[in-house]
Amino acid sequence: MMASAAEAANQAIAWNVQTLRAERSWSLQALATRAGVSKGVLVQIEKARTNPSIATLCRLADALGVRLERLLQASENTTVRVVRDGDAARLWEGRAGSSGRLLIGSELPNAIEMWDWRLSAGDCYSGEAHASGSWEIVYVLRGVLSLDVGGQTFVLRHGDAAVFAADREHSYGNRADERLHFVMAVLQPQIAPERPCRVGNAAEMPA
Repeated sequence: MMASAAEAANQAIAWNVQTLRAERSWSLQALATRAGVSKGVLVQIEKARTNPSIATLCRLADALGVRLERLLQASENTTVRVVRDGDAARLWEGRAGSSGRLLIGSELPNAIEMWDWRLSAGDCYSGEAHASGSWEIVYVLRGVLSLDVGGQTFVLRHGDAAVFAADREHSYGNRADERLHFVMAVLQPQIAPERPCRVGNAAEMPA
C-alpha cells in the first residue's frame, strides 16, 4: 500500500535526522540536548512513529545547522527537484479546513521556501520573527487576508500581493466569512547561529 503524504514526510524526516546526526557523530542524547527535546521524542522521530510539530522540527534543524526543508527532502538536491501535487508536507493545521503546506524549498545559500496556506473563517496563524534579513511575499488566491506585521494590519483581497521584512512578529488572519487561500514565499539569506529556523506556533502534523 502506498504511504500517505504525512507518512512519507515522517519517513524522510526519520532518515534525514538519523543521517545528519550520524555525520556529526552525535548520540541520540547529544542531539536531544542540543535541540532541547526529550530523547524519547527523538527516538520516536527517528523511527517515524510520530508527527513532529513545526516547532520541534525547527529545533532539530537549528541544532543540526540545516534548513527546515533539508529535514523533509526525500533525496539529495539535484539541479531540478520536482514535488508532485499531493506530495507536499502539511506541517500545520488549525480549524477544520485550515492548513499550511511547505510546497518546496531550496538549500543554502539561497534559502527559499514556498508555502500554501488555507484558513477557515475566523482562523489565524501567528509567526515569530525570522532571522535578520528575512523577507516574505504573500499572494492572495481567494478570500481576504488580514496581514499583521509588527502591529500594523493590512487587508489583502483576491489578486493582491505584499512583501515585507519578516524579522519581526507577523500573523495571517481570516476575518471574513469565506475561506482564505494564499501562497507565501520565504527568503532567509543566511542562518543566524542563535535562531536559524523560526516558523511559529503550530499543531502536530496531521496523520
